[in-house]
Amino acid sequence: MGYRVGIDIGGTFTDFALLKGDEVILHKNLSTPEDRSVGVMTGLKKLAEKEGLALADFLAQCDAIVHGTTVADNTLIEMNGALTGLITTEGFRDEIEYRRGYKENIWDVRLDPPKEITPRRRRLTVPERILADGSVYKPLDEAAVREACRKLVKQKVESVAISLLFSFVNPAHEKRVAEIVAEEMPGAPISLSHQVLPRAPEYDRTSTTVVNAYVAPRVNHYLERLVERLHKAGYQKRLMVMQASGGVMTREYIEGAPIRVLASGPAGGVIGSAHVGAAKGHPNLLCVDMGGTSYDMSVVLDGAAPAEAGWNMHHRYLIGVPMVQVETLGAGGGSICRVHNGALQVGPASAGSEPGPICYGRGGVQPTITDALLVLGILEADTDFAGGSFSLTRKGVDAAFAKIGAEMGYGAEDAAFDCWRMVNANMSQAVRRTVASKGLDPKDMVMLAYGGNGPVFAAIQAEDLGIAKVLVPKASPTFSALGTLVADPAIDEERSYLSPADKVDGERLKGLWQDLEARAGRYFTDAQFANDQIKARYQLKMRYPGQNWTLAFDVRVNQSLGDLSFVDAGIGVRAVELFNERHMAEFGHVRDDEMPEITGLRLVTSVQTPSPQVSAGTSAPRAAAKAARSRRANLGRGYADTPVFRGSDLRAGSEVAGPAIIEETFTTIVVYPGWTACVDDAGDYELVRT
Repeated sequence: MGYRVGIDIGGTFTDFALLKGDEVILHKNLSTPEDRSVGVMTGLKKLAEKEGLALADFLAQCDAIVHGTTVADNTLIEMNGALTGLITTEGFRDEIEYRRGYKENIWDVRLDPPKEITPRRRRLTVPERILADGSVYKPLDEAAVREACRKLVKQKVESVAISLLFSFVNPAHEKRVAEIVAEEMPGAPISLSHQVLPRAPEYDRTSTTVVNAYVAPRVNHYLERLVERLHKAGYQKRLMVMQASGGVMTREYIEGAPIRVLASGPAGGVIGSAHVGAAKGHPNLLCVDMGGTSYDMSVVLDGAAPAEAGWNMHHRYLIGVPMVQVETLGAGGGSICRVHNGALQVGPASAGSEPGPICYGRGGVQPTITDALLVLGILEADTDFAGGSFSLTRKGVDAAFAKIGAEMGYGAEDAAFDCWRMVNANMSQAVRRTVASKGLDPKDMVMLAYGGNGPVFAAIQAEDLGIAKVLVPKASPTFSALGTLVADPAIDEERSYLSPADKVDGERLKGLWQDLEARAGRYFTDAQFANDQIKARYQLKMRYPGQNWTLAFDVRVNQSLGDLSFVDAGIGVRAVELFNERHMAEFGHVRDDEMPEITGLRLVTSVQTPSPQVSAGTSAPRAAAKAARSRRANLGRGYADTPVFRGSDLRAGSEVAGPAIIEETFTTIVVYPGWTACVDDAGDYELVRT
């Protein structure tokens, strides 16, 4: 069996997980923001060296390289995407600003609207109209399209989004507009709404297409550059890319709608969490990922991390493609600590990897959470950090916190401790908001913590939230990278179809599903997967008349492609029964006197691939571990001589009672007072409140 490599690029570190049979080898190196593919190739070279191979020989033996990227997210965070223009149907110029009346905080009268990707001057309309049945009510005015193109050229527009009314029913006008844009604006990337999100409602489709046009040039350019470098270095197979839906697919598929890679890194971690939780008998998980730049929260229920396609607000724009639900907070090891208007503030600004925290010794001058952990004794200077990539330095750290302390009226150590308390409180409050919005009680869940800094704060956060058990995988520092190896190749797409459930046109349903089957089959074939390997989930989306939101539910699961015999005369009746069952589970009631309506259908296709093995628990007898040394540290109850354990010294059954610090190669696990950590057969940690 060859190698399988998972890669996840974060704001500070680029993470690697190498699957070699049942063995998982981890690696981290600093990200390279100026060209992130450089950091990827650097890490692959290091993995090759660990295997005693030249890079070309190593890549030739790789069965798969799977990549999660933050390029799209960073583009939206930094708002440095392509100069984007929009061509839409006459009368719909300002729809993108109406946002269905949505406001993230209805109580904040001073909340600014999101920064415009397409200001009004770059949103142009053309006379045309296609009706809901696909018929042409008003022909396309091609002269108006050419005039719109000339205006966009004058504004130096680099990427064009095209979103015309009901193009997902009849794309003829949209296709013709694209042809004219290609003639008038040679080389400009074009995003067509009937390809990016071929469904209603209109705002969802337009917003998703505009964001796709904004991020597409950067995402595609990055992936093209990475593929070229991999090919030159000796990798001849297809690069697989993580999607926000939790599946992976080829770069060629992603190229058509790069919006699908948005939040793909965090999605990998959630998929990995579901895999680990199921193996260890914990199907309901609160997943927390604290890296160098951000803190991501998500929930796994009944062993699954469902990807919802609908009202996904991401970076204040609606993204209609399926996305694993992840909430992000600007809190990480690189979060900058400062005093603002007399109050202590931590994040959301981050020092990133360049220059990074002060203790990295790379020119950083602003104190961060990582610097605070050094002052608190949780981390130690002049020792290997991030797997030996470099050592931390204390130089400049104490002075930076002394400056914060002087402004607040106390010393440097107290300032560092207050920064620790504040970032922990921010993360715990964010978790409470996330689980409350889902109607969940964190006390009923097990926390799974990962990321380079997740295990540092996990137990104290769990205590704040009333959670009694925390899982920390040994691979937690690069867990999102490992999650990309758990994720299966998958395509998740949908189409609009509006009809009362008792008046379903079975042939029309079949035709739409057949189109989706053909599209999925083509991409899987290109990725060298056989049709008999593909399993499909056929879903319908329904609502009661007058409802704004729809519910998706399975009609047929684990079905082979091409067998649509279930779409028969009784499909409408069965759909109503399944929908009412789903509605009762979600909202606690059904409307027996109302006939639901179908709003669309969905096809989720996937191919099962090898996944890392996970231990179910500990079979070895438990025994107290022996500390390697001790150091002065503050674990929330003042400074004290604290035992320090080396993760490499611990074996299955080893127990560590808090307060204690466990140093792994790429992370630090803090066992707070009142907690006990135990190592299982795979080297994973289970922390329990005693």
